[in-house]
Amino acid sequence: MMRGRGLVIGVAVVLVGLAAGAAYVTRDASLPSNAEPTLKVAEALGGSDGGTEGYARALEPRPFQFPEDHGPHPDFRTEWWYWTGNLSTADGYDFGYQLTLFRNALAPEEKERTSEWGTRQVYMGHLALSDIGGKRFYAFERFSRDTLGLAGAQARPFKVWLEGWSAEAVGDGALPMRLTARGEGVSLSLVLEEGKPPVLQGDRGLSQKGTEKGNASYYYSLTRMPSRGQVTVGGRAYEVTGQSWMDREWSTSALSGDQVGWDWFALQLSDGSELMYYQLRQRDGTADPLSAGTFIPAQGEPVRLSREDVRLEVSDSWTSPRGTVYPARWKLSVPSRSLSLDITPAQADQELAVSVRYWEGAVRLSGSSAGASVEGRGYVELTGYGDSPRRTH
Repeated sequence: MMRGRGLVIGVAVVLVGLAAGAAYVTRDASLPSNAEPTLKVAEALGGSDGGTEGYARALEPRPFQFPEDHGPHPDFRTEWWYWTGNLSTADGYDFGYQLTLFRNALAPEEKERTSEWGTRQVYMGHLALSDIGGKRFYAFERFSRDTLGLAGAQARPFKVWLEGWSAEAVGDGALPMRLTARGEGVSLSLVLEEGKPPVLQGDRGLSQKGTEKGNASYYYSLTRMPSRGQVTVGGRAYEVTGQSWMDREWSTSALSGDQVGWDWFALQLSDGSELMYYQLRQRDGTADPLSAGTFIPAQGEPVRLSREDVRLEVSDSWTSPRGTVYPARWKLSVPSRSLSLDITPAQADQELAVSVRYWEGAVRLSGSSAGASVEGRGYVELTGYGDSPRRTH
């Protein structure tokens, strides 16, 4: 996500959305296992000088206002609303889910148009469900234009939608919010409470991704959102509860020339704390100095983390049916917080074979924090694998 979590593939909408938008069509598809992705991450996000003129830039910290900032920021080229979560039934049947809605501008300014199909905004969505109990994974992708009510976003009352996929306020503000999405044989309808207040990532919400001025995003997270609702898969409906994580970013930025992808961790621990960490990877497989994160204690103020604060080691790998090799188990530690975690995927195959191929899935945690045993759940996102040397530590 970057969806820094952050930067994720949202910038790819510029390219894939142009194709969808020019034909005035929408698309909802789960790609076959042998499909090749349209774009590589480095191609979609590479280059800091292309296509940015005329757009607003994330240059310095700014005040955040809610619920307004839950809504769109059309002066920036790209933004996304990103939800992931772990859910369970009362008898312990587990699911993981991801719902992502991206907005991307095709031009920096509005122009007079003669066609009712005319718009400068394109939306893309990803829906994924990890049926952990059934050891199955479902992923869907959808595109549409911000016109004729097909897709769009608003702050009051909060709503962002892409045809039948949506997140909208349950009430007059932004929270609680309801997520609704459906793919072939899969659907979800969830209500998410706020939980902890928003966490401003980076420097008061300014998350620097590259050394170039303006190569940054505005980024905040809701890190522990109590969630309840229904998941349907294989014709069976499951009542579920759990915890979700919401990331919000908007930017006019791209990966720097030597950056090819990232590993992003959003972890919810049993002691009430959370950890977000993204490790940007360079072409030689090493961690970029701008890798960063945040530790959110159960009580108290969030703590910023630099690359030097976090130790990340890969202890296993998994090869997808499409031939891409991903890390598949990690040891993550933050010595300054006396935190040490072993992170394992809830199931191996959680690869989205969509326009930009990446792995994103539910994980399980165990370890210790401040001398006490902890466990937990979370989500991990891996991008740029198959396009670059594999990072092993």
